[in-house]
Amino acid sequence: MDYKSEVEAIDALSASYHTIRKEISKIIVGQDDVVKSVLISIFSNGHCLLVGVPGLAKTLLVQTVANVLDLSFNRIQFTPDLMPSDIIGSEILGDDRNFKFIKGPVFSNIILADEINRTPPKTQAALLEAMQEKCVTAAGVTHALPNPFFVLATQNPIEQEGTYPLPEAQLDRFMFNVFLDYPSFEEEVNIVKNTTGNKVADLKRILTAQQIAYFQQLIRKMPVADQVLEYAVKMVAKTRPNSHYSTEAVNKYLSWGAGPRASQYLVIGAKCHAAISGKYSPDIEDVQAVAKPVLRHRIVRNYKAEAEGINTEKIISDLF
Repeated sequence: MDYKSEVEAIDALSASYHTIRKEISKIIVGQDDVVKSVLISIFSNGHCLLVGVPGLAKTLLVQTVANVLDLSFNRIQFTPDLMPSDIIGSEILGDDRNFKFIKGPVFSNIILADEINRTPPKTQAALLEAMQEKCVTAAGVTHALPNPFFVLATQNPIEQEGTYPLPEAQLDRFMFNVFLDYPSFEEEVNIVKNTTGNKVADLKRILTAQQIAYFQQLIRKMPVADQVLEYAVKMVAKTRPNSHYSTEAVNKYLSWGAGPRASQYLVIGAKCHAAISGKYSPDIEDVQAVAKPVLRHRIVRNYKAEAEGINTEKIISDLF
């Protein structure tokens, strides 16, 4: 990208972000915080888990983001009989009697892992290497995935029959855990109005894969003050029961706290939140803005918290 300085590049990122939001709003009504979190995770080179009841446009949101960002997109419907080879691909015997690798749907810029908790752990684990290493291994051969590469997974929180909870190791691979709530009355009126007529939105493609990769590196280069970095690390340390920094509520209601990856994502997320807001360095408010989606799936409540109805949102809010 031909920018005279990093300051000018951050201004361009902020402008692009607002243009992207405007385009997405042609299809997605409301859900502003959700759209913001998804875009922050993409620019931060992280993965995002979307949790919400059916019908809240989780799949449509991911498809719309892929279209606006001019990225290749594949949707994988996770089912109990899905096999790892259905995700990463497999080797077949060709006409020349040699084995050749046929790429699976994971070879795309954006992967929508729909209802990821509906498949057994063996198949869920097939995504682990892809999410962490940005490559897959089949028959001893490693294949690189496209750059950029994101997994945006969806999960239904209310229908637990026939589901397999995501292992903690896999949950930790997701930068954000984002909750989708019902739209307001006015938003639902607009949704019904837009989707029951013959109106077709014309989406513009705002950024290319090359530009996204550039902005990802730009965010990594952003300076962060020591006190902001230490604030992020201390916030994560507070979630660990019986540690030096833990609070009374954490000791009482948590059985497990967040690991170092949470600190990393807090800082990267704060940098991206600052950049899209037109700031050239993150502050404590930027850390707080991304704290809930970063921490809510990394802390484990104990039985006392469940019995007293203490949710993770309240525990995280107390850390501020």
